[in-house]
Amino acid sequence: MPAESVSTVDVSTDENVFQVRDCTLIAIATGTKAATLKEFRDGLQVIHPGSIYYHFWGGLLQSRFEEREYNNDFAAWAQHGLHDAVLGERLAAVDPTDFEPLEDLRRELIEIIEERLDESERLTWLVANRPFEFLQSQIIVFDTRTRVAEPKALAQLMLHLSIGTVFYHFIDARRRSPIRVDDFSAWLAAFGGRFDDLARQLAGVDPYFGSLGELRQRLANMLSAYFGEGG
Repeated sequence: MPAESVSTVDVSTDENVFQVRDCTLIAIATGTKAATLKEFRDGLQVIHPGSIYYHFWGGLLQSRFEEREYNNDFAAWAQHGLHDAVLGERLAAVDPTDFEPLEDLRRELIEIIEERLDESERLTWLVANRPFEFLQSQIIVFDTRTRVAEPKALAQLMLHLSIGTVFYHFIDARRRSPIRVDDFSAWLAAFGGRFDDLARQLAGVDPYFGSLGELRQRLANMLSAYFGEGG
């Protein structure tokens, strides 16, 4: 069923109507680069938190034919720039959803790097075959003009949402919300407790490991199971 054929209403003045938005992330150069692991650590200590956000989450929105080898750019550089598989694996194992705010994630990354520097003298002087360039993200948000009045309609719509919409409402929302919750769960909470169980199920999904397409399928399955086959 194409998204535009799903029953939706355009009554944006109703606070209980879910307003579907799409987004993209634009990469912005910060001018900070690192050729050694020490420079990389020093850069992490001072870089804008938006750069850490981009290097963990930005790859999800990038088009690619093959599956990503690493979920974040830091791990990929450790492996392919420094050729240190141990560091690459340790950085790849970091789940950013475990660290709120981003400053906690920054400290975790620095601890991992300093631990690795203590373990290997070679890494104190090794120059990477390509420098790491710290980028920062800017999110551009689009109004799709699609409105959803009832949670059951969201179940019908989910598989037809763009991956940018899934990213904006399910991942980026956690950064924007003071209680770190996705937009879908926050919307369901406004129905007087009728969908609290579903909201808790959605809020419990870890969006990090896997593609946005896989995340969208998982959310669609969860909604369909809750409302019954066919939504």
